[in-house]
Amino acid sequence: MELLELMKYRRSIRKYQDWQISRDDMETIIEAGTYAPNAGGGQRSIIVGVRNAELTEKIGRLNVARFDRTRLSGSYVSTDQPSIIDDSTMKSGFYGAPAVCIVFAMKNFLYSIPDAFCCAENMVLMAAELGISSCVIARGEETFDNEIGAALLREWNIPENYIARCFVILGYCDGDYPQPKLRKAHRAKIIE
Repeated sequence: MELLELMKYRRSIRKYQDWQISRDDMETIIEAGTYAPNAGGGQRSIIVGVRNAELTEKIGRLNVARFDRTRLSGSYVSTDQPSIIDDSTMKSGFYGAPAVCIVFAMKNFLYSIPDAFCCAENMVLMAAELGISSCVIARGEETFDNEIGAALLREWNIPENYIARCFVILGYCDGDYPQPKLRKAHRAKIIE
C-alpha cells in the first residue's frame, strides 16, 4: 500500500479481539518507532513493548484511574469505536488491547513530547501495514505517577529523568473496521 493510502486507511481502534500480536510484529513496530523524526537526531525516546495481556490491562487501568474529564474540549469521539470520553464506565484506557508500546522521553527536554508522538505515529502506521490495529493513547505522565507504576518503571530500568509520554495499543479489531470520517473543510491552507 502506498504511504498516503495507508494513512487514509488507518483508524484508531478501541475494540479488540482477545488475540495477541506476534513478537516479530512488535519488534517491527518498535523498530519503526526508533526511526521517527526526533529533535536534533538525539534519539532520546525509550520504547517498552508489553505483550502480556494481563499487564497491559493493569497499565490500562492505571491510565484511566486519574482521568480528568474537566479538561476535555469535547465529549464525543465515536459510536463505532467509543472512548473513555464517550463512556465514563470504561475502566481501562487501553480498551482490551492485548499489547502496548510505551514511549518514554526525558522529563525536562523541550522536545520530548513531539519526539514521543512522532515515534507513536510511525508505530501506528507500521502496525496498519502489518494488519494490526492500534490507537495512540495519551495520559502517560499520570499513568505511572503512583506506587504500582513507579515499581514497574524500576523493574523495567527506566531512568529517573524519563517519563511516559504516550502509548500505542496494539491488537486485532473486534468487529468491522471503521470507515473513514469525512475530512472537515478549511483545515488546510497554502499561502504563496
